[in-house]
Amino acid sequence: MSEVVVIKLDTQRQERWRYSGQVMQYAPDAVLLEAYFDREDFDFHGLPFKRGDRFVEVYFSERWYNIFEIYDRDDGSLKGWYCNVTRPAEIEAGVIRYVDLALDLLVFADGRQLVLDEDEFGALEIDEHERVQARRALTELQNILQPGWSLEKGWRGWAQAG
Repeated sequence: MSEVVVIKLDTQRQERWRYSGQVMQYAPDAVLLEAYFDREDFDFHGLPFKRGDRFVEVYFSERWYNIFEIYDRDDGSLKGWYCNVTRPAEIEAGVIRYVDLALDLLVFADGRQLVLDEDEFGALEIDEHERVQARRALTELQNILQPGWSLEKGWRGWAQAG
């Protein structure tokens, strides 16, 4: 596995977060990586995020989102998925950049879904094309992340389609 740096940008392309991960697999328009949560423990809408939680993440150069599958650091159990609605990722050797469009989807392991940050999204200074793409991405995520779905199954489909 090779190391990659993930850089989250705001719509003005200002860096908001940076961390390292390990590439697990490549597809023609996507990359799958593993990273570990590097912030202090906190509760996020009833989902505990802990330093050292394992994240399996997928980024796309042609889709308007990324998906993080989250595993507990202590027992390895699946906690759920965190999905960012973004501009398509910029995937280069050793670096992945994505512009976050504020709109997020949190999916619990039991299938419950929670749309987050709609007010932030509404306040963004983006054009109508981006708003439409972002809403389509959210709908696609809501349809994909149904009970029984896993990132492993999704990855197989995406990798074969490319």
